[in-house]
Amino acid sequence: MANPLLEDWDTPHQLPPFTDIQVNHYQEAFETGFKQQNQELESIVANPEPANFRNTIEALEDSGAILNKVAPLFYAIQSSVSSEELRAIQSVIVPLHSQHTSQLLSRRDLYNRVNSVYENDMVGLTAEQQQLLKQTRNRMVRAGAALSETESKRIVEIDTELSKLQTTFGQNVLSDSNEFELVLSEDELGGLPDSIVKLGADEAINRDKSGHYVFTISRSSFTPFMQYSENRDLREKMWQAYTHCANNPNEFNNLSVAENIASLRSERAKLMGYDSHADFVLDDRMAGDRTSVLNLLDDIWQPAKQRALQEVDDLQKSIQQEGGNFELAPWDWWYYSEKVRQEKFDLDGEQLKQYFELNQVRDGAFQVATDLYGITFTAQDIELYHPDAQAFEVKEADGSLIGLFITDYHLRPSKKAGAWMNAFRSQKKHKGESYPIILNTCNFPTGSPCFLTLEEVRTLFHEFGHGLHGLLSNVTYQSLAGTAVKRDFVELPSQIMEHWAIEPDVLKRYALHHETGQAISDDLIGKIRASTTFNSGFATSEYLAASYLDMSWHEPQPETGCDAEALEDASMDKIGLIPEIAPRYRSSYFQHIFSGGYSAGYYAYIWAEVLDADAFEEFKKKGLFDQSTAQSFRQNILEKGGTEDPMELYQRFKGNAPSVEPLMRNRGLAS
Repeated sequence: MANPLLEDWDTPHQLPPFTDIQVNHYQEAFETGFKQQNQELESIVANPEPANFRNTIEALEDSGAILNKVAPLFYAIQSSVSSEELRAIQSVIVPLHSQHTSQLLSRRDLYNRVNSVYENDMVGLTAEQQQLLKQTRNRMVRAGAALSETESKRIVEIDTELSKLQTTFGQNVLSDSNEFELVLSEDELGGLPDSIVKLGADEAINRDKSGHYVFTISRSSFTPFMQYSENRDLREKMWQAYTHCANNPNEFNNLSVAENIASLRSERAKLMGYDSHADFVLDDRMAGDRTSVLNLLDDIWQPAKQRALQEVDDLQKSIQQEGGNFELAPWDWWYYSEKVRQEKFDLDGEQLKQYFELNQVRDGAFQVATDLYGITFTAQDIELYHPDAQAFEVKEADGSLIGLFITDYHLRPSKKAGAWMNAFRSQKKHKGESYPIILNTCNFPTGSPCFLTLEEVRTLFHEFGHGLHGLLSNVTYQSLAGTAVKRDFVELPSQIMEHWAIEPDVLKRYALHHETGQAISDDLIGKIRASTTFNSGFATSEYLAASYLDMSWHEPQPETGCDAEALEDASMDKIGLIPEIAPRYRSSYFQHIFSGGYSAGYYAYIWAEVLDADAFEEFKKKGLFDQSTAQSFRQNILEKGGTEDPMELYQRFKGNAPSVEPLMRNRGLAS
């Protein structure tokens, strides 16, 4: 049987023929893609003509057509519908792909041609061509192409080994997450609302435990259980399981994996001439250096910690008022903060969820995009990779096609934790226009209707912002398209969308009670707005603690390596993290930094929040859907991808550099 991954796709929107693809097709397709691109590279290097933009930079951009088609598909699928067989293939493919990419970027003969174009052929290029040239050269320098042959070879070896370890890290988190289950009987459900009980019953059926109730350490299961379960012992059991994910005495323990990753990254950075991995990473970010990152974190840390200590007092009072004779512990935080929230704001999370039915929230996000940019979303009857996935055609107001937007919102054991955006295909104009196919993946509860918490509503809007960044890209070269921007800039389009989610005018359009159809009341909206900064000490502290932990892992390390638990303890002691709060991610399951793209970069969310809070002030001043402001944001931020310096793009939109004050006000941390 022919391999469908190596054929042209005669399908709607040239989507992958999902039902025809078998797991064993992937390795053959990757190996064929490696061979094809290597042959193309040999042709570039052997070209007798002097190196120029067309025969070197564009030729390199055009190479690897098979890999450019297959790799985005494979990585999206293995994150969303993984299996034992797929994970086994992943363990083979990822190191091979990493090795191929490292060898490509570190080729001295190819670098010499690229560098010749950089030194001699810059004049006469468009601004975007200049950016592509600079980025291509920079990627090669950072891959070791300018080092000695011995050093360059070691860089390739390190990159290959890192790809293996990072794959193992992510697989261990998924496996250990799926390993844990809290199986309860009916008399252990005290305090849990009906919707959460149903969630546990559905999960029990999924795990062949009908008649029981199963809760897991997925956030959509963990958080509501911790908010409402009256059984303190069970809350502790859940908290211990969550905060010790992939740090248990089994084959999925990640501590030594994290240590090895950090050691290899440190060695790599030193080969590249940097003191640490953080210095290496930040040299190519908006932040620029460790000092800038740590200064930002420090500016916010003390106000956040003081706010968290006030929250501890409030929660301890709630415990005492209830007759409890114990000190607040980390596993009590969600439960008592929910009680205090209801008491302070008369805001019942379960009551609120009745207004946030998943499809209504999704359509509300679509409507915001329509009002801002004139674009429309129309559901399509297209067979995709899983029944939960749904496709929408996205069009301009004049009916011209922008791209395809795919949603995959529901929790399942085969899906990694969290929420993210993938691109099955990115936008480009060079050598034939290609419109984007964008995927948003979340882990919301199963069942229909599906009701979201306010936090999950924000998550949907957040990922939709990433989706718009990919959909509205308008660049020439695919490698600069959409979210191909500096890591600490990529969260601006996503985080700014969260602001619209709770604007009163927007809420009234999509937050309709699932039984009565009545729009959410002004009273409830007022309570939501009033409670926006509630628990912000906790939320900010756990996030900042994880950001400091990330930096600790990637600061200069001793030659003998590090001990994961000692490093984490020292990092948290240094900032004085209060014992009632744990970092949002502990080392053993910190996938952002050990199996994702945020190493020495988890700070990027708060860095981008400075930008998004400041940028949204422009919309508040001019009007939520002011067309001139919206078009400026689209043209200067969403359409530009990585074609220009991000701070220049931001200042072109806003007219000035961003201020941290809007962020401090939004989080309730302003003095």
